[in-house]
Amino acid sequence: MFIEPHTHGEKRGWIEVICGSMFSGKTEELIRRLKRARIANLKVEIFKPSIDIRYHEKNIVSHDENAIPSTPVDNSQTLLLLAGDSDVIGIDEAQFFDDQLPDVCDQLALKGIRVILAGLDLDYSAKPFGQMPFLLAKADYITKLHAICVKCGNIANYSSRKTALEGQLLLGEKDSYEPRCRYCRLLP
Repeated sequence: MFIEPHTHGEKRGWIEVICGSMFSGKTEELIRRLKRARIANLKVEIFKPSIDIRYHEKNIVSHDENAIPSTPVDNSQTLLLLAGDSDVIGIDEAQFFDDQLPDVCDQLALKGIRVILAGLDLDYSAKPFGQMPFLLAKADYITKLHAICVKCGNIANYSSRKTALEGQLLLGEKDSYEPRCRYCRLLP
């Protein structure tokens, strides 16, 4: 689907990506930006993948239990249908979306929408996660957040899985993952 870009003088959209390890504050930062957009009287729509029901079926909820209402969606194409006349679209857990998400974000930005995504840039094995590398490549603005390593107290870039379960997709909380630095990630 081709969307005609806005012409000179009209509002322009862009893509912002908030990334980092688990417990780095990505969702907190996403919620903060979305609340500020609402204070500015902008029309805000918020989405998350329907598979993420850890804290709440519909709301986006941070580990600190800060929350904002959202719409769970099954695929990224749905975002185009639900965007309407939004000024700002927020997307949490972007790494769980399908491979159409980077193109969908491009289309939304071309329509003049500010798109803010939050997600894990690396999985538990320190490999790029889902569509995040492609989103980072397309982003106009990138914010990389860090947690604190539970082993040594330095900055943590990695989400270390505490269980022996295999597979990239394991939705978890504090019982399944912990933040670790580059060096402590290699420790048992």
